[in-house]
Amino acid sequence: MKASFKKYRLEFKRPSGTSRGILTAKDSWFLILEEEGKNGFGECSLIEGLSPDNANQIESILLQLCDALEANVELPDLTHWPAVQMGLETAMLSLRSKNPFSLFPSAFTKGEKQIPINGLVWMGDYEFMRAQIDQLLTTGFDCIKLKIGALDFDSELDLLARIRGSYSESDINLRVDANGAFKPDDALEKLKRLSDYQIHSIEQPIAVNQWETMAKLCQDTPLPIALDEELIGHYETGKKYEVLRQINPHYVILKPSLLGGFTHSEQWIDLAEKLGIGWWVTSALESNIGLNAIAQWAYQLKVTIPQGLGTGSLFVNNIDCPLFIEKGCLGMDNSIPWDSI
Repeated sequence: MKASFKKYRLEFKRPSGTSRGILTAKDSWFLILEEEGKNGFGECSLIEGLSPDNANQIESILLQLCDALEANVELPDLTHWPAVQMGLETAMLSLRSKNPFSLFPSAFTKGEKQIPINGLVWMGDYEFMRAQIDQLLTTGFDCIKLKIGALDFDSELDLLARIRGSYSESDINLRVDANGAFKPDDALEKLKRLSDYQIHSIEQPIAVNQWETMAKLCQDTPLPIALDEELIGHYETGKKYEVLRQINPHYVILKPSLLGGFTHSEQWIDLAEKLGIGWWVTSALESNIGLNAIAQWAYQLKVTIPQGLGTGSLFVNNIDCPLFIEKGCLGMDNSIPWDSI
């Protein structure tokens, strides 16, 4: 086997705001495998300040991984390298598939079925966020997720009020993501105010590692709470179980690139379902290489509610591929070829 990697910097079409700051670009590394005339591709996607993988050392661990794969010896320990785990798992699935871009053959990969997704509204000033919402509504989305926590809270509520003034809960499903921006002492009050606007759920209202406070919020909240960043960094099954058992959220958000690939994500799903906790899948700013793999995996899990898989259109230099978004769904048009990596 031959194994190599290459760095790829994705440039945002416009600066994208989160409660952690403004993103203008992000880096991925493509893992490329070759064996007996076949190729396999995987993406190691890092988000600065969020991914556990050390960006300064990732090329060193990738070099060790490639050397081990070529020498057919024991691989380096990737426990604390979830993005690299994701890239390796995807590349191996790709290598073993008849088509390197069809990892989980299904009606989705044949272009016969589509996946419902939420439209994503990035933080910015009021007019910018409103323009994004208008665009999503006109293109057929009926589930919208808003990043909140950067504007004045009253301004964010005003934005939600204007949406609800035009669209009822039966028209538009609203999700919000605070990315841990609320302070513990006022989080419940903010949740109560948000609940006036028929919010489907809020992701990560307070920062991670405050299990007791988060558990109390989940118990007292007037609207469902979903854990997102709280799942990152827990690799042992027992630890995963303790997170869910102690906090008891309403939902968990699964981002394979941040959790350690599909294997770890499926462990979270299994534990969540045993505890009666809902879930959905979200991409984490991967290129279309990673998004394609995550979407195919999500479809074969028989998902029914909108998933968070609409990030492929954020970049000016994404890899051209058959994926497309239409009327609030992600689909595949196999008449469109994959661009070279």
